[in-house]
Amino acid sequence: MEEASGGDGSLADPERSTSDESSKTESMDVSEHSDVNGTQLENLLKDMKLENFYQEKLSLSRILQIDEKTTTDEPTKCNSDLPWYFLKKLMMVNVTARNVKFTSTSESACAAHTDGTEFDIDELFDNLDSGDKLNPLDIITALFLCSDSFVQQEMALKMSLCQFSVPLLLPNCDTKQCTLMLWALRNIVKSYTPLSLSESKGFIEDRIVVSKLPMVSFVRLGECSLSKSEILNKLLSNSQQYHDTFVHRNMENGNCPRQISNGLTEISWYLPCGNKNMDVFSEPVAVANLRGDITSFETQFAFLCQTSAAVFVFFDNLDSECKLLTNQHHKAQIFLVGNYQCQRIKKDALGKVVKKLKLTKTQVLMKTPQINDADFIKNLRETVCNVVENSKEKMGIEQMADIAHELEILVDEDCGECQTAKKNADAITAGIQDILKYKKAQLPLQGETWKELTSLEKKECRLKIKESETLEEYKSELQEKKAQLREKQRSNGVSDAMTRFINAISSSDTEMCYFLKWMRMNLDNLSRQKLSGLRETYKKKKKSPKNKKEIKKIDRQLSNSSLGIEHFFREMGQIYEASVSLPETNPSRQQFKHLPRLCAGLLLHGFPLELVDGDASNIPLRWVTDVLSELNDLVSPNKILVVTVLGVQSTGKSTLLNTMFGVQFAVSSGRCTRGAFMLLIKVNDDVKKELNCDFLVIIDTEGLKSPELSKLDNSYEHDNELATLVVGLSDITIVNIAMENATEMRDILQIVVHAFLRMKGVGKKPKCLFVHQNVADRSAPEKNLRERELLLEDLNKMTQAAAKMEKKEEYKSFTDLIEYSPDTGSVYIPGLWNGSPPMAPVNAGYSVAVYELKKSVLKMLGDCKTSVNKISEFAESIKDLWSAVKHENFIFSFRNSLVADAYMKLCTEFNKWEWEFKKEMYSWTKKAETKISNTGSGKSEGSSFGQLLTRLKSEASSELSKWEKKLLDNLEEYFKKKEGHVDLVEAYREEFANSAKSLRREMERSVKNQLTVATDIRKGMIKVDKIKMNHTKKVKERVLALIEECRKKKDNMTDTDLDKEFNKMWDEMVREIDLCKQEPTDVWASVKGVLRDNLTWKGSHVCELLEKKKLEDCGNMPFKYTVEGKYKQLKHKFCDWFRIEDQVEALQKLAEQIIEDCTQFVKEKVERKTDYHDTFIQQILRMIDEKLENNQDIQIERDFEVSLKQHICANAARCFQKMHQDFIQMNDPHRCLNQNKERFRENFKDEFNELDLCQKKAKGFTDHCLMPAVEKFVNSSLGLDIIGVMMGKSQFSTRMFFQYSVLLDLLKRENFEDYLSYDCSHEKYVKKWILDEMEKLLTNESVSKFEEQHLRSSIKSITDAAHKAQAKEGGNLEKFIQDFREELVDTLVITEDSVSPFMVLNKVNLEQFAHQLTECVKDLTDVLGKQFKKTPIRTKLAKLDVKPQDELFKKLVGCGKQCPFCKVPCEAGATVHTQHFTSLHRPVGLGSTRWEGTKKLVVDICTSLVSSNCSFRCDATKGEYHPYKEYTEIYPEWRIQPDTSLESTDYWKYVLNRFNHKFAEESNAEPAEIPDTWKKITKQQAEECLKESFRVK
Repeated sequence: MEEASGGDGSLADPERSTSDESSKTESMDVSEHSDVNGTQLENLLKDMKLENFYQEKLSLSRILQIDEKTTTDEPTKCNSDLPWYFLKKLMMVNVTARNVKFTSTSESACAAHTDGTEFDIDELFDNLDSGDKLNPLDIITALFLCSDSFVQQEMALKMSLCQFSVPLLLPNCDTKQCTLMLWALRNIVKSYTPLSLSESKGFIEDRIVVSKLPMVSFVRLGECSLSKSEILNKLLSNSQQYHDTFVHRNMENGNCPRQISNGLTEISWYLPCGNKNMDVFSEPVAVANLRGDITSFETQFAFLCQTSAAVFVFFDNLDSECKLLTNQHHKAQIFLVGNYQCQRIKKDALGKVVKKLKLTKTQVLMKTPQINDADFIKNLRETVCNVVENSKEKMGIEQMADIAHELEILVDEDCGECQTAKKNADAITAGIQDILKYKKAQLPLQGETWKELTSLEKKECRLKIKESETLEEYKSELQEKKAQLREKQRSNGVSDAMTRFINAISSSDTEMCYFLKWMRMNLDNLSRQKLSGLRETYKKKKKSPKNKKEIKKIDRQLSNSSLGIEHFFREMGQIYEASVSLPETNPSRQQFKHLPRLCAGLLLHGFPLELVDGDASNIPLRWVTDVLSELNDLVSPNKILVVTVLGVQSTGKSTLLNTMFGVQFAVSSGRCTRGAFMLLIKVNDDVKKELNCDFLVIIDTEGLKSPELSKLDNSYEHDNELATLVVGLSDITIVNIAMENATEMRDILQIVVHAFLRMKGVGKKPKCLFVHQNVADRSAPEKNLRERELLLEDLNKMTQAAAKMEKKEEYKSFTDLIEYSPDTGSVYIPGLWNGSPPMAPVNAGYSVAVYELKKSVLKMLGDCKTSVNKISEFAESIKDLWSAVKHENFIFSFRNSLVADAYMKLCTEFNKWEWEFKKEMYSWTKKAETKISNTGSGKSEGSSFGQLLTRLKSEASSELSKWEKKLLDNLEEYFKKKEGHVDLVEAYREEFANSAKSLRREMERSVKNQLTVATDIRKGMIKVDKIKMNHTKKVKERVLALIEECRKKKDNMTDTDLDKEFNKMWDEMVREIDLCKQEPTDVWASVKGVLRDNLTWKGSHVCELLEKKKLEDCGNMPFKYTVEGKYKQLKHKFCDWFRIEDQVEALQKLAEQIIEDCTQFVKEKVERKTDYHDTFIQQILRMIDEKLENNQDIQIERDFEVSLKQHICANAARCFQKMHQDFIQMNDPHRCLNQNKERFRENFKDEFNELDLCQKKAKGFTDHCLMPAVEKFVNSSLGLDIIGVMMGKSQFSTRMFFQYSVLLDLLKRENFEDYLSYDCSHEKYVKKWILDEMEKLLTNESVSKFEEQHLRSSIKSITDAAHKAQAKEGGNLEKFIQDFREELVDTLVITEDSVSPFMVLNKVNLEQFAHQLTECVKDLTDVLGKQFKKTPIRTKLAKLDVKPQDELFKKLVGCGKQCPFCKVPCEAGATVHTQHFTSLHRPVGLGSTRWEGTKKLVVDICTSLVSSNCSFRCDATKGEYHPYKEYTEIYPEWRIQPDTSLESTDYWKYVLNRFNHKFAEESNAEPAEIPDTWKKITKQQAEECLKESFRVK
């Protein structure tokens, strides 16, 4: 049995003192400690540091919280430690709890002398006084006085389990009042077998407060040399089983003076087991024990006289008058018990008292020298036995309340909240006659309707459809049935009982707690009564084999007769679930929206929440998650760790958790846990850092291999589902194994292994402890070692078998699944009871072993390297896990929201690091290109280009290595964190590391290509620049000569005259100058060579294909792929006829996409107006190869590849040839010379007229040289800034959020052409969308901020360069310009064309020129600033060197792979990834899938299809039908998470319904048959679906 509420008993304590202490008197009534500043109670509470709890009482949550003392074994050091020591042990039902002591100063001093040094003999006698030690009864009394009613009840229950006596009347020595502890004792349930039932082996089980039993009381009059309490212990113990029920003087600290516990009346019970050889009394009896002298506690004595069958008065000396005994009105028989050996008994006085009381001989018991202890106890026992057997005075503690009221004794139940709560509970439970009928009438929502809903939910997951119906029709039908059932639930309304229940739990916290306790007790009482009767009937019917039908009926009744508080909460959950299926504004929904918060409050008060409904085997997901959501709001911070216990039914799982954590999972006879319940335990601040959590969640589960369920066909499935759920939720799973049944043990291990295997498959790593209960013999370690080895062998075999079933055969041993060591992973716990119940106390070994287990569990939790869940994340896990376990193929169906969130966070972080890497390399490359562009001018002229390129490439490699290492280090550090659930995405670490390495390779190729291109182009330009410089030199000579010639003429020359002379001179000079032209490169020949190199290695057939057609003849017409061979042509015609997409059509689509990308690449190169380089064609061919490689699901024919590459390269060659010619034309020296003619003319006139040229030249230099260079600098830098801004926007943060934003925008536009473009030209549409979105998000103000920043930076560089050039001694303007350009070699590119006019006529004041230049540069800031502000965003974007839209596209579109069924793009975050996935699949008809017969578009969705029994066929299956469930065999790189809920794809259902006919027309198909439920989907629901799918909050 799984209960821990059995009877009371004793076992001999080997450490009990056996010395004869009869000379001592039992008088410890007065403490010698007092303080003039306070009462005795106040002083004691201060001493124990409990004074704060006297008014603000101790609560259960305070006692049960996990703190530093929970698992520390430090000895108590002072009195203030003792109460907590007692509570700690008591909550773990440790029978040594009352052995409270600490190492006092005197004991320490005594211990110091053990080394043999001399000491004063008087010290021995000085230390005999008990000093500041506390009597255990004072500690117990103090704790009861300082605790609230619920702690008192829990303490009394645990004390009873330890077979300690419990307080019946609790004294308060300050108020001189005492309290009847009726409430405190109400939770104690006892079971026993009286003589009348011994033969039938029946038993009686009831709450002890309502059990009418004879009570025998023991009191003391005056001083007494006999230890009354010790005698009572011997009286209640049989010869085989001694136990200290009552604290006595010979126990540890039992001899310490009592300070506040005098007047305490304790009670215990002797309960027979039905065995004559063992029972001390054959009938049950209550035993009361009053502490202190009855002369001081007349009220308590009077109470006992009124309620007892007999009162035994212990005395040493009697006053002959003895008014206390003679004047009392006794209902009870009085018995006198004296110790004649003390020699203080006066016979005369005794005789008078006997006469007055009319006592018989049997009513006076004397301990004489002739009677030893054993005989004395025997006589006393016989006397008590006689009283019990003949007594008619039987009274339950409940009835004693009336007598207490008469005597003005307080009753703890009399408080207003308790009585109101009782009244409310009774109003609900009083009318229950037939439990089954009551449940149907008052709790109707959780009956068959809820079970039908459960069945429908499972059908939604399994989707086993008939051939005649479509999947979506079937799902819609199920949804309609669910809606009808919910309506049926709502039509029942809220019953009277539930209205009362909800009102009662809405009251104040204290009243609510009382109410739930009353409800639990009332319902347990009802179930117990009903079950006991049914059990008796079952026993009788079982005797005859003819009664099979009746036995089955009784079996069902036994199962249905269970009624607990969980049924009311279950009903509350169903009321809520039914209400939330209504629209939000509906009054019925509003009426019940507060229910989850009510339940969340109960969790904080220590009441359990039912996670899994054990009767329906289902989770009311909306109810549970909303309760946890409210809990999440109520407490902050709220990180949790989860501990679960799994095991066979009735092996003590609940008792184990109750003992370990002091909690209150239901344990009562005949009512085993059904389903799964969770409790919350607070973690104190002092251990929060160590455990890294704020709460522990404890989950208790239904026993696996339950007899009630074993008869059902799906019982194994049920057990598997439950085990998988709780293992998935847990940080530590305790597997409880009872050692008696090896077969059941293997069965449960098999179930657990399946659960761990599934968790391993989805990346979760729970920890596990195997607890072996009822281990009797711990004396043979080698035996346990062998058992552990055998257990591991079994686990390994089961792992292999489970792995085979789950198709995960790479796992060969149990240690492959979890970290498990046979030495540390197994815990052995002895049996619960120390002896035979009902008088057996809990085994001390059991408590100690469970305490050690608790320490191990907390240590393992503290060592947990995994991320700790918040309550909200725990709720998400429940949803995900339960959704997954309802599918038959768990590993492929598991969608973990926490994993999704963790993956999203990882992607976001990695994107930041990746962009940082790219940004730095872009900046570095820009500087390197600037340096290359400036090489050959000024001082750099003599530099070797080869050396420069080698050096830059080496620097690039170093820079790339540095950033690659930084990226990998960031990744490593990220996975070391405990936050963010990084452990859940551990499986993706390798992918992201590979992505980092891939990025480095890609960047290295790109950077080195750019450096090579820049160097080669610059090398070609050097010759041209030399020619231009030579031209400038000649112009200078001719102009100077012309000035001299004109000045010699005596006539004043007008501007017209000067123009004529200049034109004449210019024409002559141009005729004389050798205008050598650049020879253009044959781009066609270069392209052919690169193409041949690319294809040659693919074989001779490819070379033949290449030679068949001239490149110049390719690309003139749009690309059209045609097949050769009659069979292929016929097949293509057949597919075209039946509107089936075949190989040819798929290749054509692929070709068009590749052509579009390559065309865009060529366009961007042409727009840069640079020269042609072979790397451009190499890049194009690499793009084509990558696209073809990424589409391996389409069979790529060699002739297709060759013709596609020829087509693209031919078009590229045409564009590049023209670009090359334009470049040559633009840089033609003759053209450049004529272009600068007017600037030369102007310089000539100014020089002739001897004007001050400083300002003019500075202005000209600024306008013609610096302004273009600054603009180019800003444009080369601005792209990176815009990308940074865009990445900060949510729509561009991750691939998933990008997809969400695009789809949301499509929904808002609701334009079919947009959807068609998104579908058919996805990349083109997305690129345009990115550009449009950037234009929306970017404003001139936001971009101007960066433009101004780069403008200021470049102006500062110019100003600094001017100052440095001016500071250099000796030189003219030409030398100044040369030095100035050298200073800017890494920053700005000032072209030779723009500078050359300044090299003519440079007779200016250098200092004045530099000053004017600085002023002009200042004006340049204003001019460019205004110009930037006026420029439209799209124009700005077109001018940028790094195109933000292209970078964002590369980052956000990913691999470009599409779902093989519905054609939705992959969203995997890592550039290099092994599995493709997407968040929102859609009807496969949108991927052009049609029904073979009707040609109608298919409405089924791949996320549902992979859960169904449907099949598909395609080229990949070679035309054979293949089950959707096993799609991974055909498409192993794809992961499609099953999702059978109707709402999950509302977005695409809405779209297909909206544009059904148009999509059909475009696909050459017939319109789809839209299910009715789709037609009801609103635009708002479609948007909500998007948010849910992409986890947008």
